Amino acid sequence: MTGAPTQAELEAARLVLDRMGVTAEDLLRSVKPPAPTFAEYIPVVAAAVSDGTRRAYTPYWNRVLEQWADVSLSDRTPTDIQRLVQHLKANLTVRRNTRNGNSAAEHLIAALRCLYRHAVDDELIDERSNPAAKVAKPRRQPSNRRALSGKQMDQLNDVVATTGNDPQLDSLIVRFHTETAARRGGALALRPKDLDQEQCLVYLREKGETSRWQPVSPTLMWHLLQHVEHRGAPMNGRLLRNANGSQITYHRYDYLWNRVGQQLAWAGKQGVSTHWLRYTTLTWVERHFGYAVARAYAGHNDSNSDAGSTTTYIRATLEEVATALATLTGEHHPLT
Repeated sequence: MTGAPTQAELEAARLVLDRMGVTAEDLLRSVKPPAPTFAEYIPVVAAAVSDGTRRAYTPYWNRVLEQWADVSLSDRTPTDIQRLVQHLKANLTVRRNTRNGNSAAEHLIAALRCLYRHAVDDELIDERSNPAAKVAKPRRQPSNRRALSGKQMDQLNDVVATTGNDPQLDSLIVRFHTETAARRGGALALRPKDLDQEQCLVYLREKGETSRWQPVSPTLMWHLLQHVEHRGAPMNGRLLRNANGSQITYHRYDYLWNRVGQQLAWAGKQGVSTHWLRYTTLTWVERHFGYAVARAYAGHNDSNSDAGSTTTYIRATLEEVATALATLTGEHHPLT
């Protein structure tokens, strides 16, 4: 059995470590317990992210759990992730808007990057050992979405208003998105307390924790208030409700657009959805009122790009957005 190191041995050890650029603290930090498994850590991250992020990434985290539930985060390599991406693409459910699995692959990598970013922040793995950061996302393809014509909008609105189990609700949803160009999340998050009846404004809270006041027509405001009264939406609860008073979810949108696709062949083949309404309205606004107003109408924030820097100086006002809406709907708005 060896005794305690002598002073000379300690000095020699310190000299060697100094020459290697290693400190005693580095050695202590290197002795870490193994990183948690995916099954242990995914619920931790899911509880820490926003509702929108959780909803977007949960399907992909579930795919990870199917393959790697009992595997430690530190035991995966970039090649492992690339193999999982190929497995996902090979076993993808083909839908009408499927595009070679590139979108699913992009979301899977993003979900893993989110997971590993938290693991680095929690000091469970070293940044240099982050395998997700070393896997490139597939190149994003241009969107197939486009603005709908006036004739197509008329057909769409007719189907929505005359079919289904709650055409009144579906018509309100379509009009809301057509006027505001809001995303689905903005409509689902809307509360009765978010209505400014006097100025005909609604407070939208959308992805990325962004929020803004958005003008609506007096007609739409009246229908929203009637909906609140007749369906019993609480002031702090979701505004849009089913006929029985329960709050709607994303499933209502699935039901709506599946029905539209069944009734209108062109809509079904092209995969028309809520985001097409956003494209339609913002295209019209840009053509008639210019880029700055369309950007404000869309609720886009400034970015670090050159275009984003320029918009700091050409930012449109709420009154300009209201003027565009008034022209679109043919109704006077209180802010114009």
